[in-house]
Amino acid sequence: METLTKPNKMHIGRKISRIREIKGIKQDFLAMEMSVSQQTISKIEQSEEVEDSTLEKIATVLGVTVEGIKNFSEEGIVNYFNTFNDSSGSSAFTSNYNCTFN
Repeated sequence: METLTKPNKMHIGRKISRIREIKGIKQDFLAMEMSVSQQTISKIEQSEEVEDSTLEKIATVLGVTVEGIKNFSEEGIVNYFNTFNDSSGSSAFTSNYNCTFN
């Protein structure tokens, strides 16, 4: 049986916005780094499609790849953080600190 991969159809502007928010970057900072106005960034984030040249500049400022933006998914981020923050104690570097203050 052949399975088809469903493309991630969430529009690019929302993906840019979510990545920016996750990284703690404000629209003002992104605008300043790209030499555009904050209103321009707002319009980009509301756009379903973004020009490749603009997307490359945004990716550079956000510290991600263009493919990272295009393939971004909320589900992937949740899975990443759930795995990364797993507190099962199976790590060799896990220490059990039980501080008591008398």
